[in-house]
Amino acid sequence: MPVEFLGIAATNDGSETTPRSGAAFDKDYTLRLARAHEDHGWDRVLFAYGSGSPDPAPAAAYVASRTERLQILLAHRPNVSYPTFAAKTFATLDQISEGRLTVHFITGGNDHEQRREGDTLTKDERYARTREYIQLVKKIWTTREPFDHEGEHFRFHDFVSDVFPAQQPRPGVSFGGSSPAAYAAGGAEADIYCLWGEPLAKTAEQIDAVKDAARAAGRTDVPRIQVAFRPIIAPTEELAWEKARRTVGAIRERRGSGLVRHHRDGATGAAAPQNTGSQRLLAIAEAGERYDRALWTPTAAATGGAGNSNALVGTPETVAQALLDYYDLGVDILSARGYDLLDDAIDFGRYVIPLVREEVAKRDAEGAARGPRTLAAVGE
Repeated sequence: MPVEFLGIAATNDGSETTPRSGAAFDKDYTLRLARAHEDHGWDRVLFAYGSGSPDPAPAAAYVASRTERLQILLAHRPNVSYPTFAAKTFATLDQISEGRLTVHFITGGNDHEQRREGDTLTKDERYARTREYIQLVKKIWTTREPFDHEGEHFRFHDFVSDVFPAQQPRPGVSFGGSSPAAYAAGGAEADIYCLWGEPLAKTAEQIDAVKDAARAAGRTDVPRIQVAFRPIIAPTEELAWEKARRTVGAIRERRGSGLVRHHRDGATGAAAPQNTGSQRLLAIAEAGERYDRALWTPTAAATGGAGNSNALVGTPETVAQALLDYYDLGVDILSARGYDLLDDAIDFGRYVIPLVREEVAKRDAEGAARGPRTLAAVGE
């Protein structure tokens, strides 16, 4: 099966290890980073969402109008706009990008972060709202006649959009989460299901949970699986591990200085994560630092399990083989983001992506060659 690579479309050069050097929306850097991905073999980039961050939709439109092939994954929280408005925004962006858009719907795993923009629903209520929201956006994208809706979270009457996506029948829907409620919602509605990098055995368990949820929802297909990592590569294993230790030191120093804003619990002030995905990352880190071929957890521990934070450490060859281990589980979208966003995107594109693509092509060719022989043997 084909393999795809997802990078990050940051609007400034800041990261967990380095404060940004300019404004939150640095137009020149945003485009430079996107073009670095396009020029070095990446398939798409994620425009992430944060409560106080630059709006990702116009940033994505800016990049889409100045690139040719790079696909866009736009993160969106259903609490920030009505689905009728959002569906039109997405359709317009898909037209601007000439069909390069996928939308990643974020339910929100932290009450405090959600309340920053007025969202007071409980986690379970948020998942129910997200599921209804996705269903409505899909319907708006594909319906040419006015319709009414009377749902649990949204109500409107006689609505029909006058702008439709370039992609037919619609853009892809991406979704993530590691709780039973997430599996149920994403298993029912997602075209792509996103996971954070965990050990192979635990990733396999999550993939099974997503597939089970899709079947329980009555689907005959299952979502494609995406897994995200923080690669730390160098020409030798020794240099890679030295780089990894420096990276963790920089993360700890930056967090210790108070320069990183935390998502704290409003009642206790504690920084313990509420979302299941982050809790899983911290539990895995507590159980051990190294797993499988190259998975390293101190980066996740140092960030408090914040988002995509488990690393793959080693030479390009080692990291490529580690990614292929996940491909063998059924993961066909590999998300990677370094700590020096621009230089790491270039290095990963130059030294890791070609190795993975070459091996995937080889395996696909071998599988195709074996297929007819197996069928012939069965028929004899």
